[in-house]
Amino acid sequence: MNQEAPIIVGLDIGTTKIAAIAGRKNEYGKLEILGFGKAPSFGVQHGMVLNIDQTIKAIRQALENCYASNPNLEINEVYVGIAGHHIKSLQTRGDIVRSDTDAEISQKDIDQLINDQYKTVIPASDQIIDVIPQQYIVDSLQNITYPIGMSGVKVGANFHIITGDKNAIRNINRSVEKSGLRIKDLVLQPLASAAAVMCDMDFEAGVAIVDIGGGTTDLAVFYEGVLKHTAVIPYGGENITNDIKNGLGVLKTQAEQMKVQFGYALADEAKNNAYITIPGLRGQSPKEISVKNLAHIIQARMSEILDFVVYHLKQIGMDNKMLNGGIILTGGGSQLKHLIQLTEYTTGVSARIGYPNEHLASGHTDELTKPMYATCVGLILKGYNDYENDKRALEENYVKINTSYLAKEKAARLQDGEEWTEEEEEDMQETAAARQARKAKERNASLKGFLDRMKTKIIDMFTEEEDARL
Repeated sequence: MNQEAPIIVGLDIGTTKIAAIAGRKNEYGKLEILGFGKAPSFGVQHGMVLNIDQTIKAIRQALENCYASNPNLEINEVYVGIAGHHIKSLQTRGDIVRSDTDAEISQKDIDQLINDQYKTVIPASDQIIDVIPQQYIVDSLQNITYPIGMSGVKVGANFHIITGDKNAIRNINRSVEKSGLRIKDLVLQPLASAAAVMCDMDFEAGVAIVDIGGGTTDLAVFYEGVLKHTAVIPYGGENITNDIKNGLGVLKTQAEQMKVQFGYALADEAKNNAYITIPGLRGQSPKEISVKNLAHIIQARMSEILDFVVYHLKQIGMDNKMLNGGIILTGGGSQLKHLIQLTEYTTGVSARIGYPNEHLASGHTDELTKPMYATCVGLILKGYNDYENDKRALEENYVKINTSYLAKEKAARLQDGEEWTEEEEEDMQETAAARQARKAKERNASLKGFLDRMKTKIIDMFTEEEDARL
């Protein structure tokens, strides 16, 4: 365990459940889960907090369960996922003209570029949740992913801006703060889920993350390493449960249980002669439910959700030829039987289930590998991304200050006719080179990781062929 790394907590405030997971990265960069707690969610509908008191009770219950799993934990601040009908997104373009054109482009320039986007004009009732750079432009050079260190007069970027209703955001803040916690950051749920279930190759190939939650279905589309689109579809697993309840005349708890145990997303796969017997109410005779009828109800609602996915993909011109990585289904609703087949049939794109074990260390409970915890795991990863960026910025600042100090010291010494030793000159060169070495290491890391994965796949392929011959 890497004791220097901080413990980061993700809090997923969902329509059906509230989950709190505490994790820390080990020396191999994998997440070690240190605490886990969940509780039934009350007061939240379609991803929005409608009853603050009930939501506070549910958050506290999830935290108590998390502490019960690890009494040594101390949780003060959390990363929180946000979704709901009120979430919207828009595309913008921003530019800055640099005054010191001799200096290389720094993180300060990028921060200024991003901060300027928070002044974008949006409806008075909305608030900007996040500003995500897509691609940078330096002078006449287009499609730059990492402009820091380059030279240029004009720096610009295309941005994906995510907004939400002020009151809805305020209700989340109040619920969390009255639970005794501080929100470190609000993160759009599909982006958190994407971080948990995707690898580097998925980002490049082009994928659509479809996170089927209790109250909403969240969509995030990536292509060539860039976030192209986000959307919140106002239907989820709870809508399917209500359809079953109303369509078959059963209790909501019975509808949920039937959906989970006997539900099919594809009616053709359900047997015609299969029936579910549920007890009658107040002495009434038991009721028999056709599994086929149950599957038809589920398929109708799931098809509607997938039609929304197709609509959004067409809106941004991402047809099936561009999504080489296919559709990744995650969230609690993704566990319906035969959902992959229905998704592929409706969208014309290959599909698979996304499990949040891509970044988890071994030794965790099987419960945490379920798709319903993808958002929570992704929130921890988002926290670590912020931590590592802040740490890198501090290191860069230290290098700059140290280099500047040594350069001034050298100039003063030489001006006074004093000696500047070879050892001091080497110290200054090493300090100045430290930043360049780090940048080179970052550039090579992604390429090395890709080559290592390809090497492993090739070795596995030949091993399988060898086994087949034997």
